Amino acid sequence: MGVSLIFKIAAVGILVTILGQVLKHSGREEHAFLISLAGLVLVLSWVVPYIYELFQTIQSLFVF
Repeated sequence: MGVSLIFKIAAVGILVTILGQVLKHSGREEHAFLISLAGLVLVLSWVVPYIYELFQTIQSLFVF
């Protein structure tokens, strides 16, 4: 995992926040929710492989 992943997550967070605020102020709360959900799914798709790798490493430490 590098610093670039952290910057990607931060960029998605900023973009989702801005789009969400714009959509909420224009009266489209449903679209703002969908944008937030899409941002969450995108970030999770980036992070889940690292979490899986972490659990594999922990399992290999405790298995004899």
